[in-house]
This record gives sequence, C-alpha cells and structure tokens, in this order.
Amino acid sequence: MKRFCVIGLGNFGFHVAKTLYQEGHEVIAIDLDRDKIQRIKNFTSYAVLGDASNKEFLKGQGIGEMEAVIISTGERSHLSTLITLHLREMSVKRILVKAVDEDHGRILEKVGATDIIFPEKDMAIKTAKGLCISNILEFIPIAEDYSISEVAPPNHFVGHNLIDLDLRRKYNVTVIGIRDMLTGEFNTLPDPTHIIKDSDLMVMIGKTDDVEKACRLK
Repeated sequence: MKRFCVIGLGNFGFHVAKTLYQEGHEVIAIDLDRDKIQRIKNFTSYAVLGDASNKEFLKGQGIGEMEAVIISTGERSHLSTLITLHLREMSVKRILVKAVDEDHGRILEKVGATDIIFPEKDMAIKTAKGLCISNILEFIPIAEDYSISEVAPPNHFVGHNLIDLDLRRKYNVTVIGIRDMLTGEFNTLPDPTHIIKDSDLMVMIGKTDDVEKACRLK
C-alpha cells in the first residue's frame, strides 16, 4: 500500500483520489470547499478541509512522507504553482500537477513539478489517434514521440508469428505483451514463435509514428 495526497477536488482530483483509494492505497484529500470534502470523504482515508497554499498546514498533514502528491486546483494557476514550490521544499518525491496551459506547465517544471498533466490535451490526442487508425485501441504517451499502444492485429498479422512479422527490424517496434480476449490470459514478453490470432490484443512500444506504420491495415 502506498500513500498519496490529492489537492483540489474538482472532477479530475475527485476521480484520481477515488481510484487510488479503490485500488487499496492510503489517500489524503485536501480542499477549501466543504461540499467537495463531503463528496469525497467516503472514498478516501482522510478528507481534510484546509488551505494547501499554507506550507505549515501541509507539513501538519505529513505530506512530506507521501509517495506522490497530485495537484488539481482548476484555473488557479498561481495556487498550484505555490503549492508545487512548497512541496519541492518539503522534498516530496513525486509532484504531479494539472497545468492550465503550456506556459503554466513550463513554470511548474521550473518550480519543481515532476509530472505535468494536460488532461484535455492528452485525451484529445488519444481520441484522435484512435480515430485515425481504427485498430489502435489504447494509446499512452510515455515520452516525446514515444508511446505504448494496445492494438487489435491487422489482418496481415493474423496467422503469422512474431519472427515472421519481424516488427523490430521493419518498424523499430517491440511487442511487450499479448492478451487473449477470449481467455483473458496476458503474456508479457511473448514467445517469438507465438502465432497471432484475431482474438489477440498486442501491446507495442516504440515511436508513435512507427507503431502507426506497423499497424496500418493493408
């Protein structure tokens, strides 16, 4: 079990806190809005009404001992920036912050955020990628130009093994897992002699453009 803190309980913060709690972790939720505290209290270990921009208040909640802190204070960019600075000074290991825009994201990096979150932008990219290439089911950016994608195999993959497909040499793409939709079985680093079935889902890692090229329907 890990310990997390979520600061700011709008829709994004609420669902992050609730999901972490349901996954079995200890979660402290903080907000200045009493109604939001009431809404989240049954889905967290502790729901605290308080001002997270007050460094002494944060120290009193044991925030410095958290595995990670997630900050989601809406359009109040100055507030999330100040909280991020406090957390860095408290040596919090991982600070994830929802940014208002690209400029705000750059400021957050400067003051100590370890992860910048752009929910609308990330969802827009994921949705667009799914529309552009119909057999890419899930798309997770992991670094600039790189992603992990869950792919329904194109017809020309079915009936061939990974050696025959030779995706690493042809496209510089690596298959790191295969999930059988019929049995639910998931194999990490699958055997290269595994023959791809139409019921398989392939998890690929590589440059996003290369994954797209490998998976285009012929």
